[in-house]
Amino acid sequence: MLLNTPVAIGTTTLSISHGTPLITFGSCFADHIGLKLQAAGHDIVCNPFGTLYNPYSIALALTHALDDREIDASWTIQCQGVWHSWMHHSRFSHPDRNICLQNCNQAIHLAHGQMQKRPVLLITFGTAYVYTLASGPCQGRIVANCHKVPPQHFTRSRLTVAQIVDIWLPLLHRLAELGCPVVFTVSPIRHLADGLHANQLSKSTLLLAVDALLTNKAPCTSTAPFEYFPAYEILNDQLRDYRYYARDMCHPSDLAVDIVWQHFQDTYMSPSTQQQNILHTKAALRTAHRPIINNTKKQKQTDTL
Repeated sequence: MLLNTPVAIGTTTLSISHGTPLITFGSCFADHIGLKLQAAGHDIVCNPFGTLYNPYSIALALTHALDDREIDASWTIQCQGVWHSWMHHSRFSHPDRNICLQNCNQAIHLAHGQMQKRPVLLITFGTAYVYTLASGPCQGRIVANCHKVPPQHFTRSRLTVAQIVDIWLPLLHRLAELGCPVVFTVSPIRHLADGLHANQLSKSTLLLAVDALLTNKAPCTSTAPFEYFPAYEILNDQLRDYRYYARDMCHPSDLAVDIVWQHFQDTYMSPSTQQQNILHTKAALRTAHRPIINNTKKQKQTDTL
């Protein structure tokens, strides 16, 4: 007797090994799987702009990475004594505006360097809702992160399927020409602040947009396949139980992330690559572990393994 509804994942022509360069952009799946790949010894740049949520901001970040295009001071805002970038996550923020810009532009150069390797892109859409600056010199600009700026400075709207397709189709053509495979996912994390119904509308919009890109629009080639990985369905259908969620009842638990990660490995990696993942991850855990007293012969021997 089955006590869940397993998600069937179709066959793929895409294969990922330790010689495959990768880069992630987007919402929390990009972080979770990116960090798993990083710990497993893969050549990956994980969310170089920080966590991004909406398809427009993710596309803009990818375009800057492709062009190696820096941002200038017009992309920054000061709030509560700290400077932020409208294009980046708050991990790049700093009390010094110049350091904030330097941090952001270093990340753009890092992403550009990885794009030169023609990596596999893991793109995760989190929400179809966008926040647009309602006033000031940057009026009309969609931001990637509101950085706790008061809500009256923004207008909120939901992108349509057609708008997302129009934003992403030129990018997919460009990536196809470069020979960069793309794996799309939709984040299963619910945005409870939107309300459950509005969250469903948002996720449905993202799923329909990805489907439109992959089934009708995407210039997929054998060397640069464009695919969808069902992380959303795995968590919401196969793992439809609150024991697979963190205490906020919204984010996936560590166990759920591990299960999605195993599905990802089974889909794109050979058994030998998966075995290497285990060895690299164990080595990373040993490296991260530092004993309180590191003066024993046994510990010194362990450190050299």
